[in-house]
Amino acid sequence: MKNIWYLECVNLFKILCPHKFKAFKETHEFNLYKKNDYVYFANESASKVYLINEGKVKLGYYTEGGDEVVKAILSKGELFGEKAVLGEETRNEFAQAIKTSTSICPIDATTLQDLIRDDRKFALGFYKFINFRIKKLERRLQLLLYKDAKTRLIEFLQDLCDDFGFDCDEKGHMVIEHPYTQKEISCLIGTSRPTLNIIMNELKDEGIIKFNRKTIELLK
Repeated sequence: MKNIWYLECVNLFKILCPHKFKAFKETHEFNLYKKNDYVYFANESASKVYLINEGKVKLGYYTEGGDEVVKAILSKGELFGEKAVLGEETRNEFAQAIKTSTSICPIDATTLQDLIRDDRKFALGFYKFINFRIKKLERRLQLLLYKDAKTRLIEFLQDLCDDFGFDCDEKGHMVIEHPYTQKEISCLIGTSRPTLNIIMNELKDEGIIKFNRKTIELLK
C-alpha cells in the first residue's frame, strides 16, 4: 500500500485542501506553474504549506560550489514546505515545478496550525508524516555520502517498493509502478543518467530486476 499520504487512516489531502473549508471554498484558487517555474527560493519567508494537485515539484539546494543537490521529487497528492508549521521562518531549500501545468494548493501555515490544535487525529497523522519525511531524507543523505552508485540504486528501489510496490505472482516478485523518469531517479541517487542506465542494465543481466518506462519488477 502507498504510505505517503495514508497515515493512521488520515488522508491529508482531503483534510487540508482549502476547498474543503467553507471559508475558502468560493475564493480559493490553485496556483499554476509552468515547467522550471519556482514555487519558492531558499531564504524566502516561510508562511505557507503546499499540496500538489497535478504535476511534479523538485526540492533541493545549491552547495557553495554551485552544485545542485536534489532532496526530493514529489508528485500528485504530496505535501511540501511543511516546516513552516514547525516554526521555520525562512526556507532552507528551493521548490521548483518540473512538469508543465503543475497545479498546487497553498495553505497558510496558521490555518494548518489551527487544524493541528483542534483535531488530535489529524495532528497525530501530520506529525507521523513529518517523522517519516525526516527519516527518509536522513537515509538518502547517508546513502549519498557512504554508498557507491549501485548500492544507492538498489536501496532506492527498495524504498520505492515500500511506497509503490505490490506482489505480482506466486514467486513473490514485486512490481513498482512509480512516478519518476530516469533523469529524476539519477538526480535522487546522485549519479548521471548514463551511469544509471549502465547500472540498471547490469541489474537486469544479473536477474535482479526487469524494467520498462514506468514499472520496475524486483526479481530477488
